[in-house]
Amino acid sequence: MRIIFAGTPDFAARALERLIEDGHDIVLALTQPDRPSGRGMKLKPSPVKMLAEKHGIPVATPETLSLKKAQEDTIAMVRRLEALEADVLIVAAYGLLLPQCVLDCTKGIGVNREIRALNIHASLLPRWRGAAPIARAIEAGDAETGVTLMKMEKGLDTGPMIETCSTPIFETDTSESLTIRLAQIGAELTSRALRRADVLTCTPQPEEGVTYANKLLKSESAIDWNWTAEAFERRLRAFTPFPGLCFERDGMHIKVWEARVDPSAPAGEPGEVVSTTGALVIRCASGAVACTQLQKPGKPRMPAASFLQSVRFTNGEILR
Repeated sequence: MRIIFAGTPDFAARALERLIEDGHDIVLALTQPDRPSGRGMKLKPSPVKMLAEKHGIPVATPETLSLKKAQEDTIAMVRRLEALEADVLIVAAYGLLLPQCVLDCTKGIGVNREIRALNIHASLLPRWRGAAPIARAIEAGDAETGVTLMKMEKGLDTGPMIETCSTPIFETDTSESLTIRLAQIGAELTSRALRRADVLTCTPQPEEGVTYANKLLKSESAIDWNWTAEAFERRLRAFTPFPGLCFERDGMHIKVWEARVDPSAPAGEPGEVVSTTGALVIRCASGAVACTQLQKPGKPRMPAASFLQSVRFTNGEILR
């Protein structure tokens, strides 16, 4: 099958890898432009771009596909896409909004060839439409999540569903670990769907249960000790590896990488350090958290015992 693929992060790269393994003809990979990364802020290609180039797949990295911002460039890209005469456009965490003219650029698969663009979305729609469904599901304390294959339309993840597959969210899951599992599920789900491409059908999404997964922002990383301990722990797992959680003490930004709810911690007010034995234990509005892995600026992550040897805390001090 001739496929145009659009995606950017590792989640998308796993799907592309499976399509390559299955022997499909990937005629073009669309991905976001190289971005500055690391301490040196050197330009780094996306995982999809690196994988595509490894396999000799042509790559395009438009800054936008908006008809409002770059109408001439977008029209030229649409003409290029149409000329490829692909069977379907497969999208996974691409990161750019796609106008209808891009969604309609292929021949189509499914009954009556109605599916021209297929999206691999990392949630059980209609819950968690939007940019950060994996993190928001963990943050909300959802018991399960999954992957939905859907026919793309102009709305934000509003298209009819082709197939779904669910998975539990474990108490130890971070966004990083859950993304790896969902990427594998998405790749397998897509592979199976394409094996019966001629008979695929769509079902409208339910009208009830719609929620939106807003993009993760660096500004959300600041810890508020007025959270409950359970909310703190969920948010930490949701925000690992990005944007993380941190607090400020004496002008130093300290990042927390691992923590657990500590039901045996002494009483205290929100933000109060109640123990420094083996872990940095801090009270929340309800309950307390034992921070077991921390990091100070310019240094690697450290177990709490080692961290507390270099950064001294006193029982009873209040963190704001």
